[in-house]
Amino acid sequence: MVKAGAPADATCACGSARAYAQCCGALHAGAAAADAEALMRSRYSAYARGLEPYLLDTWDAATRPARVAFDPATRWLGLKVLRHVANGDAAVVEFVAKFKIGGGSAQGLHERSRFRREAGRWFYVDGEFPD
Repeated sequence: MVKAGAPADATCACGSARAYAQCCGALHAGAAAADAEALMRSRYSAYARGLEPYLLDTWDAATRPARVAFDPATRWLGLKVLRHVANGDAAVVEFVAKFKIGGGSAQGLHERSRFRREAGRWFYVDGEFPD
């Protein structure tokens, strides 16, 4: 897991190949995501860095949990965006996030996430896990 104090010039965990400070770091510092895909990438990066406040702040109030549980044995290995479809103030982003727990084998989390835009900011609503 990339720690919250990882260097700003380190490559961003979201897979953009850009430096964290010029990528998800800007969103983590308060900039608005340009679209739902950018928000989803920044949320993946926030999971990799253990940034609970950011995850909660970017979660729709109607579906937001009280806390985000992090397993310290989880290492996030990579992100592949499969699809991003926007329709006005709603969007769907489908992705596969690779991770490893402890010494176990790498696994993939395949999700179709729903997002909504309110007052110019995108929020994660919920997701489903296709077969």
